[in-house]
Amino acid sequence: MHMASPTPKLQRLFQVLRTAISGKKSLNNIQDYHGGWRRISEPFAGAWQMNIEEKRGDLITYPTLYACIDRIASDIGKLPFTLRQWGDDGVSIVVPKAAYDPVLRKPNSYQTAAQFRECWILSKLTRGNSYILKRRDTRGLVIEMFVLNPDRVMPMVSDSGAVYYQLQVDAINSLLPEESAENLIVPASEIIHDRCMTIYHPLIGIPPLAAANWPAIKNMKIMRSATQFFANNAQPGGLLTGPAGMTDADAKKIQEYWNTNFTGDKSGKVAIIGADMKFTSFAVKSVDSQMIEQMRYSDEQICQAFGVPPFKVGIGSIPAGMGVDGLNQLYYADALQKHIEHMESLLDEGLGISTPLGIELNLEPLLRMDEGKRAEVATKLVAGAIETPNEGRARFNRGPLVGGDTVYLQQQDYPLDQVRLNKIEQPAPPDSDSEQWEGKGKAVALPGYSSAVAYRRGSMVAKGALAYHAERDVPCGVAPGDPEATGIWKIAGFYNSRHKTITAVN
Repeated sequence: MHMASPTPKLQRLFQVLRTAISGKKSLNNIQDYHGGWRRISEPFAGAWQMNIEEKRGDLITYPTLYACIDRIASDIGKLPFTLRQWGDDGVSIVVPKAAYDPVLRKPNSYQTAAQFRECWILSKLTRGNSYILKRRDTRGLVIEMFVLNPDRVMPMVSDSGAVYYQLQVDAINSLLPEESAENLIVPASEIIHDRCMTIYHPLIGIPPLAAANWPAIKNMKIMRSATQFFANNAQPGGLLTGPAGMTDADAKKIQEYWNTNFTGDKSGKVAIIGADMKFTSFAVKSVDSQMIEQMRYSDEQICQAFGVPPFKVGIGSIPAGMGVDGLNQLYYADALQKHIEHMESLLDEGLGISTPLGIELNLEPLLRMDEGKRAEVATKLVAGAIETPNEGRARFNRGPLVGGDTVYLQQQDYPLDQVRLNKIEQPAPPDSDSEQWEGKGKAVALPGYSSAVAYRRGSMVAKGALAYHAERDVPCGVAPGDPEATGIWKIAGFYNSRHKTITAVN
């Protein structure tokens, strides 16, 4: 069979591999310690001989287990990627970057960004490991990312300690879609590896599904038993008695006749049997079986393994006294935060993003509050000078207003350094018609002029080496000494900030 020569991209990859494993350093497969968690081949002793096994695919169909996995994956999937830049003041803003925006908006050709995040988390929760393969362009920038099937990826470690991954590639799980290779080995630099708890080996994660398997199996068996019970029209078994002297052969024939004609969908029919035979049903009380209590306890154990509050999947009641935002915050801290933090840090490293840039998942769709709570929070943020009015309006998709980009505070607020020194003095407003202010020569601490503050008539401020007196109310942005400030601000004298004194202007 003729094999096509590899492309330059694949040749460069093979050259990296040859260089990395030079010196006859062999690659060793990392064994899945204790068998990992693949399949429960024998849920109880002797089950294998009876051809009874529990497969992982069947186990995930249990409602509570499915709900926990789906809730976490879908909630993280709806949190969009944002590229943020941190300034020297510690404040971050969303920035567009042509090198990273395309791959964050569309990670690959067959998945949206939300589907990509869901697939990442589903692989992690069910297999314990997520392997994301990177595809680069000629500049070395990552242009596509593929979530691989974890069952077809094998971590490997060389004698020198370098980590590689062996890929059993197919049409989707390939580094280069136009290339085909079998058992392709790629270095760790081309794989983003996210994993759950690494109990047995640092490269092998154990999923929460492993901790939830026995409670799920127990409840599945309870449901199967209940299904068989109700398939018999909710009629339990019974005891068929006959006269003394009946042979074993006759008893077996009567049993087969009864099971064939009067059980399952045929129950309820009229049976006519002679020889003074009687049927006595077995009465089973629900309080004796405690089926509901057993299932609820197992469901809570499943939720415990995933960190999901039971009320999020319809088990139990919502904690009293907690609002929607409080419940979402509880759910975020227990079930989502660690997965989100891991995804953010791994993407930063995998895409080569360094400080002051960083990828964050926007939590707004998850922690969205009710309308009344949002209005209350926005009002407090604006009143506390944390946000401008326009920033508060943006929370409700409202347009900006003229003058809304300024932070406002009431005039009775004073700088903390003056409050600490306990030397706050409120000078009496001078007569606007007087040529000189009565406070000249007295020790008085004047606040510096701020363009973000509106001043009332009679206020005193310092700007540079001069003290100014407000002849009338001053709007924001009208600074002493500006042409438009004529007749509004009046020079009161020279201000000595060290001795806090004002001297007359000659």
